[in-house]
This record gives sequence, structure tokens and C-alpha cells, in this order.
Amino acid sequence: MHIPPYLAAELRLPTNGLDYTILGIYFAVVLGIGFAARRSVKTSLDFFLSGRSLPAWITGLAFISANLAATEILGMAANSAQYGAYTVHWYWIGAIPAMVFLGLVMMPFYYGSKVRSVPEMLLLRFDKWAHLLSSILFAFAAVLIAGVNLYALAIVVEALLGWPQWVAILVAGAFVLAYITLGGLSSAIYNEVLQFFVILAALIPIVVLGLKKVGGWGGLTDKLTATHGANFTTAWGGTGIGSANPLGANWLTIVLGLGFVLSFGYWTTNFAEVQRALSAKNLSAGQRTPLIAAYPKIFIVFLVMIPGLVAAALVPKIGTSGSDLQYNDAIPYLMEQLLPNGVLGIAVTGLLAAFMAGMAANVSSFNTVFTNDIWGRYVVRGREDEYYVRFGRLITVIGVAASVGTAFLASTFSNIMSYLQTLFSFFNVPMFVVFIVGMFWKRASAKSGFWGLLAGTVTAMVNYFVLYKKDVISIPSDQGANFVSAIAGFVAGAVVMVIVSLFTKPKPAEELQGLVYGTRSPGMEEPPGEGDDAWYRRPALLGWGAIVIAAACYIPFSF
Repeated sequence: MHIPPYLAAELRLPTNGLDYTILGIYFAVVLGIGFAARRSVKTSLDFFLSGRSLPAWITGLAFISANLAATEILGMAANSAQYGAYTVHWYWIGAIPAMVFLGLVMMPFYYGSKVRSVPEMLLLRFDKWAHLLSSILFAFAAVLIAGVNLYALAIVVEALLGWPQWVAILVAGAFVLAYITLGGLSSAIYNEVLQFFVILAALIPIVVLGLKKVGGWGGLTDKLTATHGANFTTAWGGTGIGSANPLGANWLTIVLGLGFVLSFGYWTTNFAEVQRALSAKNLSAGQRTPLIAAYPKIFIVFLVMIPGLVAAALVPKIGTSGSDLQYNDAIPYLMEQLLPNGVLGIAVTGLLAAFMAGMAANVSSFNTVFTNDIWGRYVVRGREDEYYVRFGRLITVIGVAASVGTAFLASTFSNIMSYLQTLFSFFNVPMFVVFIVGMFWKRASAKSGFWGLLAGTVTAMVNYFVLYKKDVISIPSDQGANFVSAIAGFVAGAVVMVIVSLFTKPKPAEELQGLVYGTRSPGMEEPPGEGDDAWYRRPALLGWGAIVIAAACYIPFSF
């Protein structure tokens, strides 16, 4: 069934001059940061990786802000309205362990090898064919995901403010294009830090007023239990194998499909995130980037989940034929119902900031990969550094234009988080299996990278488009299908890599230094700096602390 690609028509916000003034001030600051960052761009390293000069707290906040896009906000609120408290799995098991793994295990390889992108790591570990295929797949995925943000922005602005879609698309695209083209990654990162706080300022009032509207947490759970069943407000209720639950997945597919394959595939190989850590000033700061980001990630779930639950309590038939509201309408509906002018302006600004953060993260990673890994490596090689900075700015324009073209592909999903998870199962999971096998198995041959990546991608797509969509196998929901696709792609990629490796020659041991776990390259060695013994500078302590807190958060949702 085709779901109308728009928000409910009655969700028109009563914005006034105060709200538009707040919005105008924010856009002026965004452009100001872009012009200020332009002065620091002198080389391609400055443009694509901020000269590897940023402190950990800046890159850590940018890391989480790049993920906290409007697709995350609207999508996770939609997830909660549709599936209930199962949304916590996307954070506590579907993010924190993988973020810790990235910081403690993978960042020494990324940062120590001095690569400029995630696909470039595959060039060092495998060969040019694995590198080229991963670069093409990532560039394609980045444009698709940027298009999701741009499309979501357009439909929200049209519904909430009355702007035509084409106006919303052009305005948002122009601002993102302007500050990335001007200041490169530094401009994107500093704007993402600003956007992080603006997003929090937008979400906190919605959560507080939403809970007040339904009688607090107790009133919310009582209403949802009465209308949606007891499992709707628990994390693990009804997830036994063979049991029915709103998510359409059991504990095994949650742990393996989401908690391991999809999660690790996204957080450890998605260059839109890893790029922020690579811009840190040293290896210690690079390792701490995802670990610092893990702490706000633990608690952000409440800011996106509670609005979805409140919307489900106030409109029990949301997302069904019995209501004009889709799941994606959860946060806009609460904004329209609860927020006074002024606060409403901050909330609208926060949503727009979130859209631009997500789009900017994907566009900036796209221009880096396309310029360095495709154009500079295989098309025009050996030109002066200024040429690649100019080309990077040009490809940014093309990337934004392509995002406009791909935006409407998201229109067939009433839950945009389902669409994103589908993309991750196609593009991130196969890349992760190639990384993980190559990192921990010295025998993995150069040719196995390409064939493992290809097999994983094709298998995930066949499972989703043929087995699931054609009803060859019965899976209760899109999210459940995404988990199964991720597992299938991971297994297929690993099996093909093993088979190909057994019939082809491995790379010489001297070429694997710093690329396989247990080996080190000179770039990984780093003299301790002043104050490196402080607890907040110890990656292991930060990482394990995040895992313990995330695990403890499950306790009140497990009964």
C-alpha cells in the first residue's frame, strides 16, 4: 500500500513574527560560521578533515549531532509511536557497544594509518577493486540519506509553516551548500556543535509538556497499556522466539540483527560519523570522539521516544486508516498542540537544524569520498592540492543537487527510520563484514574484499526486495525484514570472503602492519601528552563506563 508522502494537512503551526525572528537569527549565525571557517581552509586536508586539528569535545559533539538528524528525531519518534518502548534497543544495544568498539578498537587503525576516508582503509587492506566498489556504494548511499533529510525537511516545513515544498528544498539546500562550500568540514562540524544544543532546546519542552498532558509517566504507561497492550511500554516483553510483539522481531534478531550487524555496520564504517573522529587533533582525541558522544546518546532516546509514546497515547489510531496522522507526524503534532510562540520558534529552528546537520554530515562525507577516493584516485591523478579543493567545492554542489533528486525516494515509507535501516542493511553491513574479517584474519586475501562486499550487498537486497517484498518468507514488519537482511548480508559476505581467501594468495605480512589486529604501524605510536593520565582522557574508562550505564538503563524497562 502506498502511504501519502506528506504530513497531515491540519498540522499548520500558528507561527508569528517572534518565531520567524528566531529562525532568521539562527540562519544568520550558520552562514557566519561558514564565512569564519573559510579563513582556515588552505589545503585539501583543511577542507576535507579540518586539518586534523580539532579537540575531542568538539568532534564528540559533532559526532552525535551528525547522527541526531531530523530523520533520527522524526524517525525515532515515529518508531516509538509504531513500536513503543522497543525504540530503546536502537540506542542501548544498537549504538553504545558499537560506538565503544569504534573508539577502542578501530580508531587506532583508522587514525594510525592516516587514511582520509573509510573506503581508503579497504585500499590498504585489500585492493583497488574493493576500494572502488566501497567508494561507489558509499557515495551512492550518502546521497540517498542526504535526500531523506532534505525531503523530510520539505514536507515538514510545508505542513508546519505553509511554505511550498520547492521553497523549503531550495532554502535548506542553499544554506547547507553555502556553509560547507565556504568552510568545508570545519564549518560543518562547528555548525553541528551549535545544532546539537539547538536540537536539545527544541526537544526538551516537547517532552516536558507532553508528559504533563498525559499525566506524567504513570499516566502515559496506563493509557498505552490500555490501548496497545502491556508489551508496548517494555523493552523485552513479547520478544521470545515465536512470540508476537509490535516490532515483529524476537530477542535473537534484535541482538544479532540490530545489536551487532546493523549497529556495528553503521557506527564503525559510516564515514559520515567516522570523518568527525578523523578530524581530531591526535589519536587520543580521535578515540575519545565516539566515546564522548556515547554519553548523550544514552539519554537522547528519552527525548525522541517519549514524544512518540505521547502521540500514540493521545491519538491511539495514529498511523492507521482510522487516523489522518502518520507515524512521522508524532513530533509535529505535539508541536502544534503544546508549544506557545517563541518556544515554537525554537522548536521549528531545532527541527531545521537537525535536518541540516544530517544533510551536511552526508554531503561533507560524500564530497570527501568522491574527490579523494574516486576522482583523485582513478580519474584525475597527481594534480596540485588547490585543484582538489576546487573540485571538492564543485562536487559539493553536485551532491546537494543529487540529494534533491533522490529526496522523493523516501516518499513510499510512512516511517522514515525503516527506510534508513533498509539503506544501512544494504550498504553499511556488507562493508562492516569486510572490515571485521580483514581486521581479525590475516589470511583474508586481497581479492576477498571485493567479492565479500559484492556478495553481502546483493544478498541483503535479494532478501528485502525478493524474499520479503514478494512474500516468499513471512516477516511481520519492515524493521524485522531489515534485521534479517542485515544478518543475511553479513553471513553471505563472510562466507564468500573465506571461500575466496582459501583459493587466492594472501597479502604479504609486511603489507599488513597496522591493518590487522595485533600489528601496529608507526602512525599508531603517540607520545603521552600533559594530563593524559586524567580519567576523562582514558578511552578504556570512558568506553566501559558508557556500556555499564547503557546496560543499567534497561532495568526499569525490562519488567
